[in-house]
Amino acid sequence: MDTYKINIAGVERELIKYPVSDKLDIAAFIMFGDVEVTEKAAAALLKKCPEHDVVFSAEAKGIPLCYEMARQGCREYVIARKSVKVYMRNCVDVTVNSITTANEQKLYLGDTDVRFLKGKRVLIVDDVISTGESIAALENLLNKIGANIVGKACVLAEGDAKNRDDIIYLEELPVFEK
Repeated sequence: MDTYKINIAGVERELIKYPVSDKLDIAAFIMFGDVEVTEKAAAALLKKCPEHDVVFSAEAKGIPLCYEMARQGCREYVIARKSVKVYMRNCVDVTVNSITTANEQKLYLGDTDVRFLKGKRVLIVDDVISTGESIAALENLLNKIGANIVGKACVLAEGDAKNRDDIIYLEELPVFEK
C-alpha cells in the first residue's frame, strides 16, 4: 500500500494513495472519525480566518470541520445538502462536479437556511480544496441567496489549489502523477 506522510496542525498522519485516473493518484484525507485532527485543524484555521457569523460547508466530508470550527468559534453552522429532505421547502440549488465523486451532484438549501444565511458574514470551509469545483458551487449557492462570503478555508490545498490566493489553508497536499 502506497502512502503519503503529512503533518496537519501538529498531528502526523499517513494517507493512503488512491487512483483517480490512469495517470493520477491522490492521497485520501478523511476527517471522519479523526477527532484529534478535526479539533486541531479547526483551531489552527480559526486563527487564520476572518471574523464571521456562520460557518458553511457541503454534505458530507466538510461536516466535521464545519461543526468543530463553529463549536470553537461563532457557534453557528449550516450544511448544504445533497438531497432535498421533507423538512426543506422552496429549495435553492446549484450543480457541482467534484474530483472525488463520479457523477454530477446538486447542493440544496431550504428556505429556513436561506433566511438564516441572508446578509450574514459566511465562512466557507471544506476538508480539501483540489479543483475548486465544490467551493465554487458553495459560493454560487451563497451568492444566489444574498449571503456575504468573508472567506474560504480548508485543511489541505491539493495540487494546484496551493497557488490560489483566495483560499486559506493549513498544508499543501500534492497529487501524484504516474
